Order: sequence, then structure tokens, then C-alpha cells
Amino acid sequence: MHLPPPIRRNQSSENLLFEAELRPHRSLSPVGFWLLMAAVSAVCFTAGLAFLAVGAWPVFGFLGLDVALLYVAFRLNYRSGRLVETIRLDRKDLVVTRSFPNGRIREWRFAPYWVRVTLDEPLRHESQLVLSSHGRHVDIGSFLTPEERDEVTTALRTALAQWRESPGFS
Repeated sequence: MHLPPPIRRNQSSENLLFEAELRPHRSLSPVGFWLLMAAVSAVCFTAGLAFLAVGAWPVFGFLGLDVALLYVAFRLNYRSGRLVETIRLDRKDLVVTRSFPNGRIREWRFAPYWVRVTLDEPLRHESQLVLSSHGRHVDIGSFLTPEERDEVTTALRTALAQWRESPGFS
């Protein structure tokens, strides 16, 4: 199954050569989450009642704790899924912006002529996509699949090559 590439937008702008917005993928929809929680709750409640009937009342509480911990784990996972990384290449800069779920924003600026785009080979889950220049570096797309990281690497290398060859940009 082919996964969709990162979102590219506003490429028609005369000053913008490349823009990609990277977001973590979450396969379980909010409706699916509530259905899963309802099913887990029903199973734990039914099992808890059975244990309660035979006198093992502490098990009922621990099953409730299981449901609560599962809920918290999923909520934290969905929260981390709100991370957004934006890569923009315009006439003068390559800018990487990382927007964290808590609202904090971190930005890195690189001179496009000098930036290197590297991706660990062979492609594995641990492979890192790194932008580096003049002793500074940033790891991007750590939440992407290896294939998606490869797509971003290829697209960004192509855009940087076009930037370097274009007389209006360099």
C-alpha cells in the first residue's frame, strides 16, 4: 500500500520553491477510539463483576485501573500526534519550523546553498533524515515511515538542486 506523500502547498508563489508539512500518522480515528474504549470497558466490567461475585473484589478495581491507564495512554498518543514540522525553501532561506502540541515553536534557518540533506542507509525504521550546515543540524520527520522519509529526502534534494541552478534564487 502506498502512503500519501507529505503535503505540498503554495508552490505557485514566486518566492517559494518548496514547502512540505509533516504530521505524525494516527491510524485510529476518534470514533474508533471511543468504540475501542467502550469494548474494553465492557469486557473489563463484565470480568470484574465475575471476580466480584466470587469474592475477589480487588480485581474489580484493578480492571478499572487498566481501563483508566489505557485511556490516558491513548490521549497522550493523540496529543503527540499534533506535532507539525514545516519545511520551506524560498528565495533566501531553508526554514524548518517545529510546532509542538503545547504551543511551543522551534525554528531553524539554513542557507540553501550550503545545506546537506542526509538519510541513513540502508533504509530502516531507525534511519534519520538530517539537514545540516556549518556545524548545525536538525533531525526531521522522525515520526515518518522510512519510505516517507525517503520521499521527503528526494523531494527536498530536488528542490535544493533547482534552487542552486536557478539564477533568480542563488
